Amino acid sequence: MAEQTMRPTVEHVIIHGHRRAYVRAGQGPVLLLLHGLGCDHTTWAPVIGPLAEHFTVIAPDLLGHGDSDKPRADYSLGGYANGMRDLLTVLGIDKVTVVGHSFGGGVAMQFAYQFPERTERLMLVAPGGLGPEVTPVIRAITMPGFHQAMALLTMPGVRHVGAGGMRALARTRLPLVRDLDEVATIYESFADPRARAAIRHVVRAVVDWRGQVVTMVDRAYLTQAMPMCVVWGSADQVIPARHAEHVATVAPDAWVEVLPGAGHFPHKEHPERFVELLREFAHRTPAATYHRGRWRALLKNGAPVPAPVEATASGPTQVSA
Repeated sequence: MAEQTMRPTVEHVIIHGHRRAYVRAGQGPVLLLLHGLGCDHTTWAPVIGPLAEHFTVIAPDLLGHGDSDKPRADYSLGGYANGMRDLLTVLGIDKVTVVGHSFGGGVAMQFAYQFPERTERLMLVAPGGLGPEVTPVIRAITMPGFHQAMALLTMPGVRHVGAGGMRALARTRLPLVRDLDEVATIYESFADPRARAAIRHVVRAVVDWRGQVVTMVDRAYLTQAMPMCVVWGSADQVIPARHAEHVATVAPDAWVEVLPGAGHFPHKEHPERFVELLREFAHRTPAATYHRGRWRALLKNGAPVPAPVEATASGPTQVSA
């Protein structure tokens, strides 16, 4: 499939007094695409067009990002999940397959947890919430002085040199710098003090100086009632791809795909493969149907307890209960 880039018109809606920006394209089953920290809907530009040939695509700018308002507000995962529910309600959309990248993956998981009756499937792209490790650059946002230091680093002359240097390094395609073109865009957005303040609130809600503090691992067993796919790049420098290995333990029915050599933005590096994966995932898995009794039973029973492992001369074996 040849790469297609679509630039649909950005639309706006006022919810709770704040302007929310989003793009809408295509027809068919609805995909809700949630971007990562400091990004906006344009991170999905390489895949919106091809996906819109088969789906209705809704790609919002999360509050505090892009063209959406950046108020002093609730920037928790729960707050974002509520915001997505309200946006979909205003747009007249009842159910979605939710796709979340990085921090947006955390929002997607929270949305599926809070609103299972509105979630058909869950696709996570290099998501937060599956382990504590995260790049020191993100941890630095939580430190005192970040706001003031970034104000100096985003002054016009400094910002243009810094962003230009990042994009030049990204064009070398070296593994450690392959994602710097996207990082440059995030860095430029920090010139807006409202954006810096919003991002600081977002990060402090999910990360401290030691790493990620919010996890979905303790609730992953709930995906027994919902199809889940996890996509990662093997060369991710932001959130390590080894977190994908945790999925097999906490959600053994999930579909896990690690793209060799890809970085933190596999949907941008390999848009054709990403679209193929998402289409196949949507077509091969039946949409989840919320049933209150089943959800109650899952919550009451909790996560399955792994069978103990007994060492033998021929190696470990599972001991039946």
